[in-house]
Amino acid sequence: MSSDTVIQVSNIRKTFAIYDKPIDRLKQMLFGRFGKKYFTEFHALKDISFEVKRGECVGIVGRNGAGKSTLLQIITGTLQPSSGVVAVNGRVAALLELGSGFNMEFTGRENVYMNASILGLSRDEINAKYQAIIDFADIGDFIDQPVKTYSTGMLLRLAFAVIAHVDADILIVDEALAVGDAFFQQKCMRFIRKFKEEHTILFVSHDTQSVVALCERAIYLDKGNVCQDGSAKEVIEHYLQNLYSANQDVQGAQQETDSNSETSDDDDFEDMRQPYLRCSNLRNDIEVFRFVPPENGSSCFGAGGANITSVQFLNSEGKPLSWIIGGEIVNLRIVVALERDCFSPIVGFTIKNRLGEDLFVDNTYLKMRDTPLDCRAGETLQADFVFRIPVLPPGQYTVSPAIAVGTMENHTQLQWIYDALVFESHASSSLGLVGLNMRRIDLKKL
Repeated sequence: MSSDTVIQVSNIRKTFAIYDKPIDRLKQMLFGRFGKKYFTEFHALKDISFEVKRGECVGIVGRNGAGKSTLLQIITGTLQPSSGVVAVNGRVAALLELGSGFNMEFTGRENVYMNASILGLSRDEINAKYQAIIDFADIGDFIDQPVKTYSTGMLLRLAFAVIAHVDADILIVDEALAVGDAFFQQKCMRFIRKFKEEHTILFVSHDTQSVVALCERAIYLDKGNVCQDGSAKEVIEHYLQNLYSANQDVQGAQQETDSNSETSDDDDFEDMRQPYLRCSNLRNDIEVFRFVPPENGSSCFGAGGANITSVQFLNSEGKPLSWIIGGEIVNLRIVVALERDCFSPIVGFTIKNRLGEDLFVDNTYLKMRDTPLDCRAGETLQADFVFRIPVLPPGQYTVSPAIAVGTMENHTQLQWIYDALVFESHASSSLGLVGLNMRRIDLKKL
C-alpha cells in the first residue's frame, strides 16, 4: 500500500448463514461436521476492491441491503470478512449506529472517557479535550445522566462530539446525521467540511444531495458488488436512474419553444398553480421560529463593533411572520446596533438547508455602492430584503445574518451569526432544492 493510500480493500467477501428456524442452528452445530447444511448462504459482499487516497471524501451509496454498512463494519474492524484483506493506515473514528460504543447504563461523562479510550486516546489526552467535547455536544446537565435516558438527537450530539475530538485521520459516518436538529446538523456539516480539507472521509447516506455536496468521488454498491466508482455527480446520476427505473418507466421529451410565450421580466407574478396548491396537502407550509441571539460569542465570529439584534420575516404590513406559504412575498429584516463608527457597512444573509448547502445569498453592497452610508457608534441599521420565497422541500433551513464594512473584494467582518433563525418546511410540491414560481405550464398534442 502506497503512502498516499489510507484505505485499501482487496477482494473482500462476506457471507452470512441464514437459518429458517432457531433449531437449525443447533442442528448445524451437532451435524454440520458430517457435511449436513441447515442454512442458506447470503453473500453480502462479493469481491469488493477499491482504494481511498489521503484527503479524499468518498461517498458510498446503494439501496438497503446493498452491503454498505457491512463494508464499513469490516473497514473499522468490528466485523471480520469471510475472505479478502483490508489495510487501514491511520486512526479511524466511526459513527456507524447511534449508541454503538456506548454503555447505556453509564453516564454521558463515563461514556466519553470509555469511547475516547477505545478510539485510542490516553487518559491525559481525554482530560485535555473533555471540555471541548462537552461544549461541542451541548447537552447540559444530561452529561451526568445515563445515556439510556437520552433522545436520539442527544446520542448523536455526544457520539459526534467524541469522534470530532480524537484527532482521527479517517472519519466514517453512516447515516447518523439524518437525526438531530438543524443547529447541530449545521455544526456537524461545518466540522466535516473543515475536516475534509486535510483528512479522509467515508460518507454513507441515502441523501444523494448530501453526497454530491460533500464528496468528490462516490462508490455505488448494488447487491454486494461495486456497480460504479467515479465522480460523485456521475455515480449519483447512475444510482438514481437505476433506482427510478426499477419502479417506474420514466421517459423524457423535448419541448418546443412557444414563440407566443410571455417575455416580460418586469411584472411580478404568482405561480399559476397556487389556487390549487393552497387547497391541497402539497401547500408549502413554512414554520418560522424565533430569532435567538448568540450567548457569550458562541455560534458567531467577527472583529466586533456591531451587534445583530433582530432577524425576522415580515409581511407587507411590517408584521412578524410565524408561518409562511411558499411562493409568498416576504421581507427579511435584519437590525444591527453599531458599537463603532462604520463607513460603507454591508448587511447580508445566507440561507442554508440542513446539509449546509447555500440555497441563496445576498447583501446590500450593490444597492448602496454609489451612496455608501457613513454611520456612527450608537446608531442602528435596518436592512430589508423583499423577495418571493421559493417553494422549499420538507426540512429545516437556517438564516445566517452578517454585517461587514468595506467592499465586496476588501471588507472586514464585524459579526456573522451561524444559524440565527430557523424555519421549517412541512409540506411541498418541490422535488429539487427549491421550487420555482411558474408563470405558465402547457401540455398539448402536436
